[in-house]
Amino acid sequence: MAILIHVLAAALYGMAAWARWPTAGKPPTGSGAAARWLLPLALGVHAAALVPAIATPDGLDISLPNSVSLVAGLVVVVAWASGFLRSLPGSAAIVLTVAAVAALLPALFHDPHRTSFAGETWATLHIAVALAAYAILLVAALAALLMTGLEKRLHRGLPATAGDGTPPLLTLERYLFRLIAAGFVLLSLTLASGALFSEQVFGRPFKLTHKSLFSVLAWLTFGALLFGRWRFGWRGRRARIWILAGAGLLVLAYLGSKFVLEVLLQR
Repeated sequence: MAILIHVLAAALYGMAAWARWPTAGKPPTGSGAAARWLLPLALGVHAAALVPAIATPDGLDISLPNSVSLVAGLVVVVAWASGFLRSLPGSAAIVLTVAAVAALLPALFHDPHRTSFAGETWATLHIAVALAAYAILLVAALAALLMTGLEKRLHRGLPATAGDGTPPLLTLERYLFRLIAAGFVLLSLTLASGALFSEQVFGRPFKLTHKSLFSVLAWLTFGALLFGRWRFGWRGRRARIWILAGAGLLVLAYLGSKFVLEVLLQR
């Protein structure tokens, strides 16, 4: 039964992606009634599949398949709530297709990795804030990539979109930096709560691991970006390079470290 729910979530994401897929010379059909209800329905079914898979009676199961599926679902929520799925052409097709694949992973690969600190409220909050920060900053990275494509079209004298009312690039960039600021605040809280977590368990503020190292580097990267934006007005290609670099470090910090431990080292 659990496998069927994961499959249903993937199918609904796929249908939602198809309904919003841009076609040549035409805007995506995301304005239709089907596109409007398919996405929240997919999120609801995805949540129904993930909650029992992660919140098990023996503790939180944050294995790589569950983590990827959860982050993908959160990315959909952030992209949808922030308006980027509607504003950036092609974003819905990419995000929802990836979510469809990610929704299947817990059903295809079952390798429990339960945390022994799941009963602690502070540990659960730390994980929740961290995942929210990752999702917000990954949406910012996707938006930066798509905005690069729009900018190249404009430089070639082509219309930015197929006429679906995409906001100007400057407006999108302001939205983008609001996302980054919110993600940076949450990432700062993640590192602070992580320091408390490490001190409780290991007796020192940080245990030197690849995860903590890449997380701090990502925090420094996004912090430098926001400072450069505030002090020097960074924007355009320079800002997008910093965004992609920070997002890459976050992927290495969380999903990359889990892949090495769980898949390569079988721990």
